[in-house]
Amino acid sequence: MRWMEYVVFLAMVVGLAQPVGLYLARVGQRRRTFLDPVLRPVESLLYRLLGVRPEQEMAAGVYLICFLLFGAGCTMVLFLVLVLQRWLPGGPADAYLTTSMTTDLAANTAVSFTTTTTWQAYGGEQTLRYLAQMIGLVAQNFLAGAAGLALGFAFIRGIARERSATIGNFWVDLIRSLLWVLLPLTLLGSLILIWQGVPLNMAPYTLVHTLEGHAQTIAQGPVAALEFIKNLGTNGGDSSTQTARILMRIRRH
Repeated sequence: MRWMEYVVFLAMVVGLAQPVGLYLARVGQRRRTFLDPVLRPVESLLYRLLGVRPEQEMAAGVYLICFLLFGAGCTMVLFLVLVLQRWLPGGPADAYLTTSMTTDLAANTAVSFTTTTTWQAYGGEQTLRYLAQMIGLVAQNFLAGAAGLALGFAFIRGIARERSATIGNFWVDLIRSLLWVLLPLTLLGSLILIWQGVPLNMAPYTLVHTLEGHAQTIAQGPVAALEFIKNLGTNGGDSSTQTARILMRIRRH
């Protein structure tokens, strides 16, 4: 019954609130976690490559400017990927891309994904190439979610450090949000989706015949890579929701 789903969901949220909150606190405070042996070297490498000084904290104004500049840069990159997607190699076949990625649609989509607005004015399986989904939408799902989480860390520090002139380092919070939170959870969730039959491929769309005798086209593509981070980062998607639901239905039958 549906009310049982609500009870189970509420119990999961309540049960996870404390351990997840404590884990996020350790990530935000750069304290040791069980993932440190694997992720600390990656973190240090990213700091060196990006020129980040993790010990150098920022005032609230500087932190906010970094956040806004990062969002604006991500918007421009995603906009260019979407506008230029027609020249990207790989599928799906042009015959399935019946909705043109116009300039205004690309701008709308880029702003939506950068701000995690979840506004989607197109059907992904009829509009986007696989590589545009991978290097554009999937990447932005991670980056926008991490930027939002970083801002959450800064907001909490601002309350806790009432008399402090700094609230942390945006780039440090961004990288740690990616490495310690979003990437591990998405990897685990995506593996579960693949186990349940959700596709992660660059294969052509599949034509099947339903029990009613009708022909139906099932979109393929990097669905498992996008679906979990889309929901985790409260963002939009492409063909993933429709495809995942269809394939899960087929698997149950």
